[in-house]
Amino acid sequence: MKIMCLNGWGGKLHEGLLPYVESAAPEILCLQEVIHTPASDKDWLTYRDGDHVLPQRANFFRDVSSALPNHVAVFCPAAQGVLWDDDQSIPSRFGLATFVHESVPIIGQVQGFVHKSYSPVGYGEHPRSRNAHGVRVYDYSSNRSISVTHMHGLRDLNGKMDTPERAEQAHRLLDLSRKITEPDDLIVVCGDFNVEPDSETLRILMEAGLSELVTVYGFTSTRNTQYIKPGKFADDMLVSDVGAVQGFDVVHDPEVSDHCPLVLSL
Repeated sequence: MKIMCLNGWGGKLHEGLLPYVESAAPEILCLQEVIHTPASDKDWLTYRDGDHVLPQRANFFRDVSSALPNHVAVFCPAAQGVLWDDDQSIPSRFGLATFVHESVPIIGQVQGFVHKSYSPVGYGEHPRSRNAHGVRVYDYSSNRSISVTHMHGLRDLNGKMDTPERAEQAHRLLDLSRKITEPDDLIVVCGDFNVEPDSETLRILMEAGLSELVTVYGFTSTRNTQYIKPGKFADDMLVSDVGAVQGFDVVHDPEVSDHCPLVLSL
């Protein structure tokens, strides 16, 4: 089974991202920074937050769903705010999505918040609402159940340092994972955690019995040349049994976001 985790950057590089995920064909795709704008048929809208202005693929969730027509697609909104079409404001939802190939039965599912709660009117003040989604599936090739839970971690305007809010979201992420995990399941927890490898977040997850893969496999960055700020880590993937890992890669080429796809083979 192939599991991919990726922050999609709002679909900014969707022309490369869509054929990449189609050809990579993961059984499970965990995707963060997903835009869903049912009120608009525009291809592109603009996100504005002070000096932070970013083009957004208006219906990124629909785009990826179309690229993976044989996957069950679940969108999990964290907030509904506003994107812009020139001077016109358009309500748009921001969150994460999970795509599971139809050959893989979903036998459990959980969705919840790791920070704050759903923000129905506006994206909110930083640090904003964050959620997580988990699925429990049955893998016939290995005759076992696997739980896969992912989140988009807090973005703190002051940086990626440890904070009480980040520690709390790590515990909430674990709680959500445990809700769908049964004894003898293989556990996968992943996402754009927005932290460094020596963070309290990863320490909490590892103390719960999970093994971190990015640095263990020798990767020195989960970012690519699209990301020009200092700090080259953000994303990670952890598993409960490293012996089940057949391969793990942080994909720097092609560049389909300012984050690298994390690809786990079990």
